[in-house]
Amino acid sequence: MPPKGDDFDLTPEAVLSDTSTKMDRAIDAFKRDLTQLRTGRATTAMVENVEVDYYGNMTPLKQIASISIPDARAIMIQPWDVGSLREIEKSLMASEMGFNPSNDGAIITVPIPQLTQERRLEMVKLLKRKIEDGKVSIRNVRRDSLESLRKLEKGKSISQDDGRRAQELLQKTTDGFTKQIDETGSAKEAEILQV
Repeated sequence: MPPKGDDFDLTPEAVLSDTSTKMDRAIDAFKRDLTQLRTGRATTAMVENVEVDYYGNMTPLKQIASISIPDARAIMIQPWDVGSLREIEKSLMASEMGFNPSNDGAIITVPIPQLTQERRLEMVKLLKRKIEDGKVSIRNVRRDSLESLRKLEKGKSISQDDGRRAQELLQKTTDGFTKQIDETGSAKEAEILQV
C-alpha cells in the first residue's frame, strides 16, 4: 500500500468525486446536528444523543433507555437500568437545551414548554453557530481537495488548463453545498421562530 499522500493514480475527476462524497457527509452531520435543536415540538432527536455518565462511561441516552413521544409537548424516557435514572436526569438538566425533567421512580418525563421569545432567540444564536461550523467543514474539504489538485498540477499529472477547470468545478461544488447549508439553516430558523 503506498504511503498516505501519494497521489500517483489520482485524477481531477477522482478528487472531485471524493470531494462530493465528503461534502455530502458534512451535510448529513450538519442535518443530524440540527435535529437536536429545540423547536416548539417534542422529538426523540432532542435527547437521544445527550451524554450520560453510565457507570463511568459517557454513553448516548439512546443506548441506555427507550425514548418515546406521548404527545407534542413531552418526551418520555424509560431507562433499561432504573439505577441510571439519577444520572440521566442530571445530564438532561446540564444539556444546553434547557430541559426540566421529572421522574416517578421508573420513567423520566421531559416537558417541552412553549419556547419563550428569549429562548427562541438563544436557539437561533446556537443555530447560527452550527451553520458556521457546517460551512467550515465544507471549506476544510475544499481546502484538502484544492491541495490535491495543485499537487497533480505541480507533478505534471495534469495541465494548467485542466487544473484551472478542476478548480472551477471544485468551487461550484463548494458553492452548491454551502447553499444547501444556508437553505437548511433558514428552514430550521423559520421552524424555531414559528409561534
